[in-house]
Amino acid sequence: MNPSTESNIHPFDKRLLARMIGALGDDKAIGRTALELGQVFGELLPDLLRAETGYDIAIGYAGFKTGLRNDLIEELGSGYLLSDASLRNWCPDFQIGCDSPALVALVEAQLGAEPASIEEPEPRALSKIEIDVALPVFEKIAEVLRAAVNAPGDYEPVVGRPHNSEERPRPDAQIADVYAACVEMTIGLGPVLSTFCMIIPQSALLKTQVMLPGSARQSMNAKSVWTEQLEEQVRRSAVTLEARIRLESLTLDTISRLQPGEVIPFHDSDDVRVEVNANGRELYVCEFGRSGARYTVRVKDTHGSEQDILRHIMS
Repeated sequence: MNPSTESNIHPFDKRLLARMIGALGDDKAIGRTALELGQVFGELLPDLLRAETGYDIAIGYAGFKTGLRNDLIEELGSGYLLSDASLRNWCPDFQIGCDSPALVALVEAQLGAEPASIEEPEPRALSKIEIDVALPVFEKIAEVLRAAVNAPGDYEPVVGRPHNSEERPRPDAQIADVYAACVEMTIGLGPVLSTFCMIIPQSALLKTQVMLPGSARQSMNAKSVWTEQLEEQVRRSAVTLEARIRLESLTLDTISRLQPGEVIPFHDSDDVRVEVNANGRELYVCEFGRSGARYTVRVKDTHGSEQDILRHIMS
């Protein structure tokens, strides 16, 4: 290659390439989709959060920003809780974020404070317990997003455990950043008003046909009916139970010498305690007995409610 040829070589414009392959759109198209998502969230999310938390939480659309994803995440600043999420057949990598004041206020309300009396907290990193309380909020946000975008296959979103923005690893400089949009929403509990957002690659948004509130609600209701049918089928399924009884402790030397016909006593001298499980999950505490020619166990206590036991068996 001679010097004259080298002088004619220029790097390809990244924005132009992104537009050519559908990874970057104009703000008008992105803004329209962001507004439609905001309408769905404003309609559906308050009811879901009320069912989850017991409190009236106000949700409203607050606009959108566009740019490179890592820059948008960086602009959120400190005191933000972030989660990496994915939804099969729609977007394999997007982020959900929420400003900490609303989440701190929610924790205070769960601890007994009257929402109207809570003073607005300063943004800060959240503790492990506060993150535990925040996780269902992130899951409900993802649930509404799934209904709004109606990804083929009816797959559930996968929501990673949230982490404080200060703890987020620095992006790998070797991995090319993507153009994204930050869809911003307000979230209010009592006098405390914060924001949450979804940072979504524009390549996914530009292909998205948002289901407006009525259709999205029908989708969520259909999913609820399907879930109820699945639970009913599970209730009718046969499950193999196993019972475990503690025997008296023996030395390894004694155990190695046991012969057919020898007897090992139960650990309990009165009512013999039996642990009953299914699929490796403890379900009941029982006592050992006999009814006619058959040995039996009698249920004395349970490991949780009926719904807890169903979840244990299904998980």
